[in-house]
Amino acid sequence: MFNLVLFEPEIPPNTGNIIRLCANTGSRLHLIKPYAFDLSSKNLRRAGLDYIDLANVQEHDSISSCYKTLNKTRFFAVTTKASTLYTNFNYQKNDSFIFGPETRGLPHEILNSVNIEQKIKIPMVKNNRSLNLSNSVGIVVYEAWRQLNFENGN
Repeated sequence: MFNLVLFEPEIPPNTGNIIRLCANTGSRLHLIKPYAFDLSSKNLRRAGLDYIDLANVQEHDSISSCYKTLNKTRFFAVTTKASTLYTNFNYQKNDSFIFGPETRGLPHEILNSVNIEQKIKIPMVKNNRSLNLSNSVGIVVYEAWRQLNFENGN
């Protein structure tokens, strides 16, 4: 359905929740190394329950490796630094959404990459830093899936 790209994720329970989200939305998860945990981490497995076996998870050594793998998709960088709301686009099957690490967000080289179709943001109350990573991923993927009338959902 969609490609959810986590650039250097840091918190195992967030990634576990996103694995569960991927299994339940038919999305594919792409993890960009290095990350601060092992995929067999107890906290990751607890948050993802046993969904890791039901989800399509790919690991990449770099963001450029991920770009090459997903070269026929549109990439959207999800960032608090964007000026355009995530609801302002018509998403397509196989679109890719890139999310940054929990403590620092996406680096400038990704935000300014020629691979990025658009930078998008989720609105928040002024003067707040960011939402939880797994919540942000859920908000964006469900909007994109809603636009496709929850294709293959029940």
